[in-house]
Amino acid sequence: MHDLDLHHIFELGLILVMIAAGITAIAKKFKQPYPIALVIVGAIIGLVNIPVLEPLKDFITEGEVFNFVIITLFLPALLGEAALKLPFSHLNDNKKPILTLAFGGTFLSFIIIGFSSTWLLQFSLPAAFVFAAIMSATDPVSVLSIFKSVGVKKRLATVIEGESLFNDGLAVVLFNISAFSLISYIDLGLLGAGYGIWEFIKVVALGLIIGALLGYGFSHLTRFFDDYPLEIIFSIILFYGSFLLAESVEASGVIAVVVAALIFGNYGSKIGMSPATKLNINNFWDVATLLANSLVFLMVGLEITRINVAENWGLIFIAILIVLIARSITVYCSLFFIKNIPLSWKHILNWGGLKGSLSIALVLSLPRDFEGREEILLLAFSVVLFSLVVQGLSIKPLISWLGVNKIENGNQAYEVFIARAHRFETGIQEIINVRKKLFVSEVVSKEIIDEYEKQRTTLHNDIKELFHNHPELKEKQKVALLKHSLYAQHEAIDHLLREEIISSEVAEKEQDLITNKIVELEDDH
Repeated sequence: MHDLDLHHIFELGLILVMIAAGITAIAKKFKQPYPIALVIVGAIIGLVNIPVLEPLKDFITEGEVFNFVIITLFLPALLGEAALKLPFSHLNDNKKPILTLAFGGTFLSFIIIGFSSTWLLQFSLPAAFVFAAIMSATDPVSVLSIFKSVGVKKRLATVIEGESLFNDGLAVVLFNISAFSLISYIDLGLLGAGYGIWEFIKVVALGLIIGALLGYGFSHLTRFFDDYPLEIIFSIILFYGSFLLAESVEASGVIAVVVAALIFGNYGSKIGMSPATKLNINNFWDVATLLANSLVFLMVGLEITRINVAENWGLIFIAILIVLIARSITVYCSLFFIKNIPLSWKHILNWGGLKGSLSIALVLSLPRDFEGREEILLLAFSVVLFSLVVQGLSIKPLISWLGVNKIENGNQAYEVFIARAHRFETGIQEIINVRKKLFVSEVVSKEIIDEYEKQRTTLHNDIKELFHNHPELKEKQKVALLKHSLYAQHEAIDHLLREEIISSEVAEKEQDLITNKIVELEDDH
């Protein structure tokens, strides 16, 4: 590790990117959740001796490297991108379930896992509650990437996103208190409880204040510029700056970056960003987070191979059971009095409470002389592996079985009509081609074509009736068609510019108009 120079580190990083990109591309091609594929392949690479990859494995599985890459390098970007695109109105409409799960639910899970671990796993009090903090929050990286790939209804996705973004900050605060201050607080009795509550309030409140101030400031900064590359740089500085500044004053960096990105994406986009800027910022962070997610899950797979499960099956089974039961109690009890959350959604929220890279990064950040560190490491890695592979692979079938996929009313009927119309259209064209080549009698061919056209006319009438009953379906098709048209217009302007028929100034102006129309369509629908 110490002999590696910067050039070699860059080479190892590039190899990691190439492997991650290849696996992600294959998983997307076969329409499978790419995070699971990356974890499995990463674990295989970690277990199999591949000489050319040994330096990469040694480098990535260094605790300090993994911790830096996950928490400092990738976490601000991933949290920032998710919060940037999350409309505040959606959060506000679902604030009750989000706040209940993110704060009340996480704290309840923390208490259940903590006391269960002292009793069933024979952990010391600090070790038990460190393990509880690590396992109490749903990992935003895991949850957001997998749920985006499987597709769920918008409101359910908002609740999942909101919980995973906010409970993460709470879990980090509880982790720090449990790891470094719990014993001293217990020794002080009632006064210690007061100190603990004050520490919690201070860390969360400072994170909120720093994130809000920076988000508000950078939002106003964008008013002075209409230059999307520069405004993308502003967003990078905002995400990392709010995180690092909060951490430097012992506040919650996670809460700071989430709040800053929410304000920047909602308030800043309204007062200081053109539609073209919004589109380009979103596109930039789409690329950045796909790369970050791919690397994170491949690294998790490599890191997990460090655990030795051979002699610890009993402890691992108990740990997984504790975490699953705590999550179930948390979800069903927290949402018991919230009436507009269907039972099927509660099942998804329960089983979809995935653990991931953040849990591993936190446990790796424990001091090496922390009592019970190796046992916590073993159980945390095991729970994360179970969560990502078993829960991650089964969540998509569960969503389909419970019927909570984001399928619009009438969509299946529309697909049937389109398939049949395409069949008849293709059949008519084939008959015309055969008649021309083989001199088939026009009388015979016309008779068949007339029959097909009659059926096609009936289908068109059925589609009109379907659109009348489900106007939102017609609107969706209209928007898709308009977007295709606008993209074609954008390409046509590019062609005119390349052929030097129009100037770059005119081309830029026309393309901005087209981009603005695309963004307006996306905002409206």
